Amino acid sequence: MNNPVPTSARLLDSIHSPADLRGLPPVQLPQLAQEIREELIAVTSRNGGHIGPNLGVVELTIALHRVFDTPTDQIVFDVGHQGYVHKLLTGRGGETFRGLRQTGGASGFTYRPESPHDAFGAGHAGTALSAALGMATARDVRGTSEHVVAVCGDAAFTCGVTLEALNNVVSCTKRLVVILNDNEWSIAKNVGAIARYLNRISTSPTYNKLHHDVENFFKSFPGGVEMNRLYQKWKRETKDFIVESSLFEKFGLRYLGPVDGHDFEALHKNLLFAKACDVPVVIHVLTKKGRGLPAAVAHPEKFHGAAPYDPVTGENRKSSAGSPPNYQDVFGQALTRFARANPAIIGITGAMPSGTGLSHLATALPQQFFDVGIAEEHAVLFAAGMATKGLRPVCAIYSTFMQRAYDQVIHDVALQNLPVTFCMDRAGLSPNDGPTHHGLFDLSFLRCVPNAVVMQPKDEDELVDMLHTSLQLPGPGFIRYPRGAGTGAKIKEQPGVLPVGHAEVLREGSNIMIWALGNMVPDALRLAEQLALEENLSVGVVNARFVKPLDRTLLLSHAACIPLLVTMEDHVLAGGFGSAVLEALQEGDCPTTVERIGWPDKFVEHGSSVEILRAAYGLSPEAIRHRILSRWRNLHAEQVEADV
Repeated sequence: MNNPVPTSARLLDSIHSPADLRGLPPVQLPQLAQEIREELIAVTSRNGGHIGPNLGVVELTIALHRVFDTPTDQIVFDVGHQGYVHKLLTGRGGETFRGLRQTGGASGFTYRPESPHDAFGAGHAGTALSAALGMATARDVRGTSEHVVAVCGDAAFTCGVTLEALNNVVSCTKRLVVILNDNEWSIAKNVGAIARYLNRISTSPTYNKLHHDVENFFKSFPGGVEMNRLYQKWKRETKDFIVESSLFEKFGLRYLGPVDGHDFEALHKNLLFAKACDVPVVIHVLTKKGRGLPAAVAHPEKFHGAAPYDPVTGENRKSSAGSPPNYQDVFGQALTRFARANPAIIGITGAMPSGTGLSHLATALPQQFFDVGIAEEHAVLFAAGMATKGLRPVCAIYSTFMQRAYDQVIHDVALQNLPVTFCMDRAGLSPNDGPTHHGLFDLSFLRCVPNAVVMQPKDEDELVDMLHTSLQLPGPGFIRYPRGAGTGAKIKEQPGVLPVGHAEVLREGSNIMIWALGNMVPDALRLAEQLALEENLSVGVVNARFVKPLDRTLLLSHAACIPLLVTMEDHVLAGGFGSAVLEALQEGDCPTTVERIGWPDKFVEHGSSVEILRAAYGLSPEAIRHRILSRWRNLHAEQVEADV
């Protein structure tokens, strides 16, 4: 008798591609959805990740893959915060998904090198509609027939780039499906007129019924299809004939919805209809962020992107008791203290009050706090306008998101030399998130901007001093600092104003002088001590503090008498702090030997920790020690040879 073929205990384990999914009978889909939610919670509770958004799109993603055929059809997920379910359904389950956001595991975002099913990679919000429109237009130009779907969170419509794309849809293509995933949240609660408008639509179930009733009325007559076409044309031209048009129909897209995003039958029916349409269609889907995890439903902002957590209680697995405070909390508490004393100080964030630490200000002084939604360009221009009227705005924006507002930084703030302070959290590595979120480029793109003062503190106390200093500047100030806990430094009761452009000598040396920036200062001090004890070298350490303006006087004095200068930065070498040092030495006609320590000219992948990624790129403490010692020995050998 033959042994029975073993079967998987879970439906999810039998899904290796969307074709497997399409083979399931509809009656099994709720079971699959439940298993997916269980897998999402199991993995993110251990690894951390964007659990809330993904729990909300389980049914929607299943329905998309049953109606559309990826990778031939392209599904573009806005941000990628919604992409975990997509990964599970496209061959990245099992150990790959269980390694989510860890070294060698699945990326936390859609990532083209990872799978042909990932049509477009993204870690910043608002990109899906423009990218999908480009794909659809390219399809039309090439004369192919695949479908293109943009899955946009409702918060994406607070991004200017999404509205720019919306304005161009009907002039570029006649076939595009746009999914508006409306869960009322971006990271924090959605804000602004668009959010209020979507809420009005979602709470008005008569909208589509009225449209369908009017269409059916016309179609009941002989020649009714043509009459209905004329009605649609008339309604567009008269704006609100009989039934009020949706915002999307004013842009020329057919609007369907609202649709229950957890109802498989409703989703399937509307997706099939949209797939057959010969006009661009937007399907307004209502989902519940965090569905299936009570803690995530109760605390959607915390569980947008969560650290490892207990799935029952929702508490973080790693206790922070006894740990130094996070830099963002130090910043938020300090800004709140300064704002109490000065009503002209205003805090501004782009949907990140908790992530930046501005939630402290929002709670204590709500009249001095503004959340503008995911709209970094507007945040910077908004701050510039405030600054012209005598206020002291402080924009708290992650380093990686500051890239989105670069034009406004140059054209609207720096050119006019307006006193806006920019506090850039997540400078350096954001290890689990990967290349879209690493803050490794800000020094390069800010150093070249006139009027900018750019600085990085070595610890929490110096961060408070730098914030206090920036609030006294006549023009723009930029403060970068890393993610996570500080060093445990005690914060003074009264902050000091730092002399702009002056570095701090922490340790004297005559053989080697290390100029370290920010979070590299503790590493430099440990390295100097090690080289002194083990190699009998005199190694000094400078806390650079300011990248622009650089302390050229101190630098040139060191270059005149110290054989080897070393720079250390948590930033790419191209155009960074070490480059600033080389430029200053060249301009000062000082041909001193310099060893630069920093990140290479590459996009650094995601990894389990900062330590693992540094080791992979030759930036571990031991690798840095080896590089410096090798450079010193070569330099010493050359000097001995020259003397002979």
